[in-house]
Amino acid sequence: MAFIKVESEDMRIEEMFMVKHEDTEQQTDQMALKEEKEVLSKSEEEDKYENLHDFETGAESFFEKSFNQQEKPEDHMRIHTGKKTFICEQCGKSFNQKGNFNKHMRVHTGEKPYTCPQCGHSFAQKAHLTVHIRLHTGENPYTCPQCGKSYTQQANLRVHMRIHTGESPFSCQQCEKSFTRKESLDKHIRIHTGEKPFICPQCGKSFTLKENFTRHMRLHTGEKPYTCQHCGESFSQQGNLNIHMRTHTGENPYICYQCGKSFSQHGNLKIHMRIHNGERPFSCQLCGKRFTRKIGFKRHMRIHTGEKPYACPHCGKSFIQHGNLTVHMRIHSGESPFNCQQCGQSFNHKISLNRHMRTHAGEKP
Repeated sequence: MAFIKVESEDMRIEEMFMVKHEDTEQQTDQMALKEEKEVLSKSEEEDKYENLHDFETGAESFFEKSFNQQEKPEDHMRIHTGKKTFICEQCGKSFNQKGNFNKHMRVHTGEKPYTCPQCGHSFAQKAHLTVHIRLHTGENPYTCPQCGKSYTQQANLRVHMRIHTGESPFSCQQCEKSFTRKESLDKHIRIHTGEKPFICPQCGKSFTLKENFTRHMRLHTGEKPYTCQHCGESFSQQGNLNIHMRTHTGENPYICYQCGKSFSQHGNLKIHMRIHNGERPFSCQLCGKRFTRKIGFKRHMRIHTGEKPYACPHCGKSFIQHGNLTVHMRIHSGESPFNCQQCGQSFNHKISLNRHMRTHAGEKP
């Protein structure tokens, strides 16, 4: 016989429960909780329906609910009628059960009567405490039947299952791109709206995503939380550390399919490919000259603007390119790094060495 489960929207949890934890899986738990906004423990569900009995009479079937002295039949009937008699005076939300109304009021009062005995963290609802306790016990009662990955909350398992089913229920109305999680859709929508809610208090730069804002703030704070275990160099971003590690391992995972040259970064491979395809995406609007790399384009623009950002600290002479300043500094330091292998004479410019070598070859300099 079919069992009809009545699930009221009033049982949805009113507040978010966030637990600071560095573990990725636990952060995923929190995000899924935010997406679903629904935690109903198995014990509570059983309590809600423990007295619901199914009786068959011939071809007909019906449900009968029994009540104790504290319960009233009219309270139970609101589940079926949908009547909501308990109304919050602060936000206007209505409920059909007084217990749910009382839980909701804690959102406004800030009351958190359920406290974790291990860390002291408090919660407005018992279900939230139950989920939190699993962080301490390591219990993950909800297991994926396909890959065996387990979760602390059923809502997280539901989100995970979309990886296997391919379900993406949250669709963008503007470009029809779909997502497995509402939070991902909300982030995507900002591309269309141009909304950048995360604003740097120091320079005013704004960001679409919080993680980009967090990375940006490290420019101001100087924080570099990612440290190389080999040489001790620190980085503000995990991605930069990953790239740096290739200097120690010698890994060059990005390979040119035309000439076989390999690179440690994908961006360097893209730039290299322009040698083969002739692409020059950076164009000077003043003279039409084109460049394969942005840095070459920026250097070129200084010819038109007259900008010379590299100044000699000894004589004040300034240069368009840093390389030119480096060469100039040899006048002051006396450095002559280019040596003739035949006579031992040294020069501060490579071009000067090349001219000198012609005298040995019998050519006119």
